[in-house]
Amino acid sequence: MTTVDHLGYLISDAVSLHPGRPVLLQDELVLSYADLDERADRVAGWLAGRGTGRGSRVGLLWRNDVRYVEGLLGIMRAGAVAVPLNVRQNDQTLAYVLADAGCAGILAGPADLERARVLRRDALPAGAFVAGPDELQLAAPRQGRPAHDPDDICMQPYTSGSTGRPKGVPLTHRGQLWCADVVRKCYLFDESERALLAAPLFHKNAAMTLKAVLLAGGACVVLPGFDPVGVLRAIDRYQITYLSGVPAMYRMLLSETAELQRCDVSSVRFATAGSAPVTVDLLEDFQRAFGAPIAEGYGLTEGGPDVLLAPRWGLNKLGSLGVPIPGCEVQLRGHDEVTEVGVGDVGELWVRNPGVTPGYHGLPDVTAERIRDGWLATRDLMRRDEDGYYYFVGRSDDLINVAGENVYPKEVEQLLLRHPAVRDVAVVGGEHPVKGTVPVAFVVLTRPGAASAAELTEYFHRVGPHYAYPRAIEFVAELPLAGTGKLDRASLKARAGTLASA
Repeated sequence: MTTVDHLGYLISDAVSLHPGRPVLLQDELVLSYADLDERADRVAGWLAGRGTGRGSRVGLLWRNDVRYVEGLLGIMRAGAVAVPLNVRQNDQTLAYVLADAGCAGILAGPADLERARVLRRDALPAGAFVAGPDELQLAAPRQGRPAHDPDDICMQPYTSGSTGRPKGVPLTHRGQLWCADVVRKCYLFDESERALLAAPLFHKNAAMTLKAVLLAGGACVVLPGFDPVGVLRAIDRYQITYLSGVPAMYRMLLSETAELQRCDVSSVRFATAGSAPVTVDLLEDFQRAFGAPIAEGYGLTEGGPDVLLAPRWGLNKLGSLGVPIPGCEVQLRGHDEVTEVGVGDVGELWVRNPGVTPGYHGLPDVTAERIRDGWLATRDLMRRDEDGYYYFVGRSDDLINVAGENVYPKEVEQLLLRHPAVRDVAVVGGEHPVKGTVPVAFVVLTRPGAASAAELTEYFHRVGPHYAYPRAIEFVAELPLAGTGKLDRASLKARAGTLASA
């Protein structure tokens, strides 16, 4: 375990050992560890000068930018709690988050300063502040470290709110440093690592990559967002060694065949993927193009966030999310939420580790329902094989009950993905006048016209259970992604109801 016990100072060892080493790169800007250390201290100094201290919440409304990192570390160095805000959410949702957290103010990037002022007016009390990068970097650096306990809250991200209002998820210094330390060891990160951050920094995927690489003394290249051509050129320009994302992103990279030929991507040593199944053809195509493996993993904001990782070394099983990370306990429990299911059976994943949230902000009933004796009920359904590798089956909320038969979307998707004409697929439940709920499939073909709906239906009847076949199949050019880069199941469910009842 790292000797650092305050997340705002996770770079302190690197600052001491190699202050001049690059840590953040963006376009022509290159920040060293010493630069980042001083900039974070200036943010902390500005906040401390306004009485923002231990326990205060501060919203962080910033698009992907190195200054987001300065703000994140600086808020915590002031003794406050960072509340990362999803810039892609509407103002009503952001106003709710700011008010629910009780933020003392907002730090905002140049593109969102005016928006932050409107949000302050609508959601925060008189006296709340809004600050942009210019005034933050003109402040005097904070002197000395704030008093703190490792179990103090350091961050309070909010869940996406896809099934209701967003929920605040307090996370502790101890828990976040524990997870970053374990991830850097599992992925063998060291000072030679150069990771690409194209996913939103407010999301746990990019956020944990950032923490683990900085703790290891490596560097991160920040892109404003995911653009396949821009990513390939960044890999070439900066000699990127590590990538993280969702399978759809990797497919988009591989589709840029001309740019792949022009760019040198041989520096990539390792990539990770989550949120959707990684198919055999994607693994093979990526290995062929980049000369590096893709490993799957699993985590959730309130659960560590990382829980399961496919090892960078040793046995790696296609379709598996890997094994529990060191120090993380997991159980698959049955319907009684107590008894563990056997090998090969489906159960709900329960998790206990130092990174699990101590409780949802202001929601004691939800906390009592989801967290018991330190164990978190994830609401994700999985099965475990005889070697201890875990396989995602679906969300308990996404379970499709077809006239009394349980259908797991992931299993339908995996069967359809075996068809040579199917490149990508998502299955959701749609309301049916007779069956109640039925599977509806949204399919991306390898090429237009490669298969018909009738062909895929006939194929499924040959390889899968009759009750689980998709009652409707719609062909789409690409599966929709939400603001965090995950599959936008909400929009598919809205469309599925119309298709299933047609």
